[in-house]
Amino acid sequence: MTAADPLADGPARGVRGRLRTLLPGRADWAAVRRDPRRDLVAGATVAIVALPLALAFGVASGLGAQAGLATAVVAGAVAAVFGGSNLQVSGPTGAMTVVLVPIVHQFGASGVLMVGLMAGAALVAMALAGLGRYVRYLPAPVIEGFTAGIAVVIALQQVPVALGVTGLEGEKVWALAAQAVTEFVAQPDPAPLLMALGVTAVILLGARWRPAVPFSLLAVAAATAATAARPLGLETLDGLPAGLPAPSLAFFDASALSTLATAAVAVAALAALESLLSATVADAMSVNERHDPDRELFGQGLANIAAPLFGGIPATAAIARTAVNVRAGAGSRLAALAHAVALLVVVLVAAPLVRHVPLAALAGVLFATTVRMVEVASLRALARATRGDALILALTFAATVAIDLVTAVVVGLGVAVLLALRAVARSARLEQVPLEPGDHSAEEHALLSEHIVAYRLDGPLFFAAAHRFLLELTEIADVRVVILRMSRVTTIDATGAQVLGDAVAQLEHRGIVVLLSGIRPAHDAVISALGVASHLVAAGRVFTDTPSAIAHARALVQPDPGRDAGALAGS
Repeated sequence: MTAADPLADGPARGVRGRLRTLLPGRADWAAVRRDPRRDLVAGATVAIVALPLALAFGVASGLGAQAGLATAVVAGAVAAVFGGSNLQVSGPTGAMTVVLVPIVHQFGASGVLMVGLMAGAALVAMALAGLGRYVRYLPAPVIEGFTAGIAVVIALQQVPVALGVTGLEGEKVWALAAQAVTEFVAQPDPAPLLMALGVTAVILLGARWRPAVPFSLLAVAAATAATAARPLGLETLDGLPAGLPAPSLAFFDASALSTLATAAVAVAALAALESLLSATVADAMSVNERHDPDRELFGQGLANIAAPLFGGIPATAAIARTAVNVRAGAGSRLAALAHAVALLVVVLVAAPLVRHVPLAALAGVLFATTVRMVEVASLRALARATRGDALILALTFAATVAIDLVTAVVVGLGVAVLLALRAVARSARLEQVPLEPGDHSAEEHALLSEHIVAYRLDGPLFFAAAHRFLLELTEIADVRVVILRMSRVTTIDATGAQVLGDAVAQLEHRGIVVLLSGIRPAHDAVISALGVASHLVAAGRVFTDTPSAIAHARALVQPDPGRDAGALAGS
């Protein structure tokens, strides 16, 4: 029997160890025992708010109300158990429906389920890789821009339903909304529009009057009762099954993996972003609560793997429902779990009643949701902050509405990175500094000023700033020795090191001696790897500190009758 290779088992042990840190432990459930009654009440409160949203988002996704409820139940329960926040509530969201609509048009319902499963696996992989912490670096204008854009897209999606126009097909929501308006003007039917606007008004005005009252559920119930009492010819939900379907992988198609990969990455990225932002909001609203970003990704990944098995759509944490959970007094993950169980009871008991809900009423719920998604004060502040922030905000918003969410994020991030690089590059300075003024006689100082120039490099020397540095440095004239003081260089990359080498070569070609001083060890590794200063090291022209470089420069320029006039150039 041969001994096991420890190196072969090393990666497996690493994955197992990482997985162990992501699984729930005893500490996660310690909070449950503090006040379970309060958590159960909070969970029931969230379920009341979540029910009409689950129905509406399921319909908006294209897979139907039953898919929204299945997502809220299954994903909500799994994320509550395995997520990284004690207060987070997960389920279908408006942002996700925006991504799912074109997937439904292109690949059908089975494609959406496949995308959800693949996105869940991607989220688990992101958690294992420890990528959760990096989402916090997403710029605020990008987040606010696509949030506002998503709100507009969701509202446009509901325009045909609110106008009672059916049978429209297409992927661009603004085009479908315009077509619906045209058809409505030709054959107006005010009943669905009045119902949608009425539900919207009740929710928004009620939230201002009594924030703790679930006006969304009350408005939908009233609209349903009114429709039942006096038929208005409004389209209602399809019949819901009395329970969740048995778990199944019948939708899985291995041959479609490569085709759906791009969509799955988009869904995973959105789920990660929205969930971690929601967890951050929950932390800010509570005391002594801090989420684990990698565990949150892990929990959302498992939730998105489980939901498609029961016919559910991809899920994320929901900021609105999480906020309701916190305000209702939730103190542990038992509240989110209770919310899922309460919705399951609705599916088991009240499914026959739910099928009478008018679609126009759910459109009103989503109209109200879009209004509450947009933080006008935050948008105004970002637009006034800087021109760059305003540009990023506007481009992200426009791309979200006109193209798609993934393109919008890429555009927003790309512009943000370019503007940040420009700002950092402008912070790099090449500044001439005096050589210890006052320490020498006026004649000696005049001689040094005439023949020796010291330049201090401040800030980053990287690709965005390097070429400007080269232009400034090579314009030096009437100098015999140049000292480059590197101690204040904050960072240097390969491009910066190569440009430094080019500048040194051009100066030496003009007969100017170049000395380097104060190179940091981390920067020295980059410079040495590219062979930039190897000949300077060999010639003894690289110094650990500036005074040593200054002393060497003085020795080079001081007149010596015993030296040939051309010795300096060859030294």
